[in-house]
Amino acid sequence: MLFLVVALLLFGVVVGTVAHAPLAFTAVAATVIAVWLGIFALRERHGRRGRTTAN
Repeated sequence: MLFLVVALLLFGVVVGTVAHAPLAFTAVAATVIAVWLGIFALRERHGRRGRTTAN
């Protein structure tokens, strides 16, 4: 998942709107997104651990 964040960040720097934003802003935005995705992944993993499937 973090690989995806880095790949999208690099792609955005090369061809997208991120190329026009200051590097500090881009780094902060990428960090916020990575933390958000990390928290989401941990919550999903923690939430699925206690459940059993009824299939």
